[in-house]
Amino acid sequence: MKSNTTSLVAASFISSVCTAGTIFLIQYLHKRKAIQKLKKEFSNTIAFNNNNNNKGELNEDFIREVLSRNYSFLGEEKMNKIRKSFVIVVGVGGVGSHAAHMLLRSGVGKIRIIDFDEVSTSSLNRHSVATKADIGKPKVIAMQEHFKNIYPFAKVEAKVALFSAENAASLLEGNPDFVLDCIDNIHTKLDLIEYCVKNKINIISSAGAGAKCDPSRIQIADISDTKEDPLARATRIELKKRGIKNGVPVVYSTEKPGEVKLLPLPDELYGKQIEGNPPNFRTRVLPVFGTIPALFGDAVATYVLTKLADWPIKPLAIKMREGTYARLHKEYACKENHFFNNKEPINITISDIAFIFEEIWNGRSALSGDLNKLTLTRWDRTQPPSLNNIICLTKAEAQKHDALTVKPEEYYDQKFIDFVKAKFKEESELNQWRNL
Repeated sequence: MKSNTTSLVAASFISSVCTAGTIFLIQYLHKRKAIQKLKKEFSNTIAFNNNNNNKGELNEDFIREVLSRNYSFLGEEKMNKIRKSFVIVVGVGGVGSHAAHMLLRSGVGKIRIIDFDEVSTSSLNRHSVATKADIGKPKVIAMQEHFKNIYPFAKVEAKVALFSAENAASLLEGNPDFVLDCIDNIHTKLDLIEYCVKNKINIISSAGAGAKCDPSRIQIADISDTKEDPLARATRIELKKRGIKNGVPVVYSTEKPGEVKLLPLPDELYGKQIEGNPPNFRTRVLPVFGTIPALFGDAVATYVLTKLADWPIKPLAIKMREGTYARLHKEYACKENHFFNNKEPINITISDIAFIFEEIWNGRSALSGDLNKLTLTRWDRTQPPSLNNIICLTKAEAQKHDALTVKPEEYYDQKFIDFVKAKFKEESELNQWRNL
């Protein structure tokens, strides 16, 4: 009896395995057949596009398969808005090429890319699609060719041109739904933003991605709310002179470059125009960590896609804590006045306090690393208040520190003293970028 039961169980198990195997094999064959069909349709579509301008005959099933994840996320109505949209990308270097690339893959129906520059060997570390074979070719032409193989259903217009106030109307014609400013030249950037704002064209601007490497510092905010980014600051100041104070979203980074410097320029080129560059165009550039422009570009593209689709997002403009900074500033000013008996005006702003608190001391006590009940005080009470003489401590630690009757170098251990001095040195280096 036991032997018969064992045989039945074994037979049942073998039968189940065979059935499951058969089902998986059928599913695999069906899936393989479907993939082969899609590949054939894709090849036929590319060949069709090269010989026929009638895009109404494109295979809608294939397009929907390509965009299936986006359809699942956004839904039919919002995806239709994206597919019918027209977006212009001005500047297709590291940031712009990645933004245009993801707009294409996300189904934007018409994209115009504008840039005067050519693919260089040094740009291959950050460009979205350029290859060795594209070196020396206009960036927009190289991208247009690659885009045909990636997603041939979009209309991609390539304009080999340097944007200027003079050619703005012609380059931006056609009632675009959005314009992406991915230019790294301040004067051209200002002209583009001003034209779009005055002509009521939606625009998003990218600040500088050079000399940055911390992805967690990338932010999206209105131009009026940007902080700690030299290019964003310069753009904000100059736009105010043109009557534009807000209303322009910006992708930027709060990271300070630290020891990263401008690439050296040979002595013989100082004061001269570089061959191939337009007049008044930059001749020196910052080093670029290749992944960061890609993140900037993807952030720009994501923002634009959500706006095109009317998908609600609420960018967290900055991680900074304005209320905390105001309190710290007030406490420090009172301490200077009453404890240190300093009757002179304190030339330290709330912005300075935020910089000291977040960037130098990372929002924690220099002594214990504690995150709670923090305050700012002088490191050396015999020296006047300055950015490199302010330390962050807990209130209890600060009370003991302020009561010292000797210099801090004579009280604390050498490890802590070296740590504080290294932080003050870091502050001196980073603060140079805040004043650009």
